[in-house]
Amino acid sequence: MKDKKILIVITSHNTLNNGKETGYWLGEVTHFYHILADAGFEIDFTSPQGNQPPLDQRSYDLRDKDNRLFWEDESLQAKLNHTIPIAAVNPEDYIAIYYAGGHGAMWDFPNNQKLAQVAAQIYEQGGYISAVCHGSAGLLSIKLADGRSLLDGKTVTGFANLEEKLIRLTKAVPYLLEDELKNQGAIYKRGVLPFIPHIEVSDRLITGQNPQSAKAVAKALVESLSQR
Repeated sequence: MKDKKILIVITSHNTLNNGKETGYWLGEVTHFYHILADAGFEIDFTSPQGNQPPLDQRSYDLRDKDNRLFWEDESLQAKLNHTIPIAAVNPEDYIAIYYAGGHGAMWDFPNNQKLAQVAAQIYEQGGYISAVCHGSAGLLSIKLADGRSLLDGKTVTGFANLEEKLIRLTKAVPYLLEDELKNQGAIYKRGVLPFIPHIEVSDRLITGQNPQSAKAVAKALVESLSQR
């Protein structure tokens, strides 16, 4: 089972509609990474454009132990600074894909046909798709072999409209993620309170609502893979 790898997808997009910088959210990469690595999985990093993805500086917090361990590891830095372009990824190498969030994901995840094809193939060969926070934007364009949206009838979560409103970025993003997930036929659920961990598991699709949910997504994925 562990001869297959996990693919972490990181955004290449770095600008909000208000002109401010964005990118990926560090903890959504590191919290997930450490749990999967500790469980014995090999992990690759990909991004739509390849090479070094843009970090949302608001997420750069080295008081967070997972962030610090990751950031100070030279081999991980080398992988992060040279992400594989999604065009060069072979889906047959992976048992699961994970879409890390950060606002940048709202632009280049759903607009990348190759990325959607990679995820669909991983899923249809019996693998898992997972996402956290704005990473769930990557689910919007995944079509299965029968032509249906992956999201059709699935219970999912992702960054909530309420959370976007509370951080005052509803006008800085191209759409509201919660609304778009529903538009694709998903049954959207969120936690009772904003910014607390919340995940949904629907068949082989595992989603987390916000940055606080990355560890829970990782643990659910490890558990699901161990039961295969």
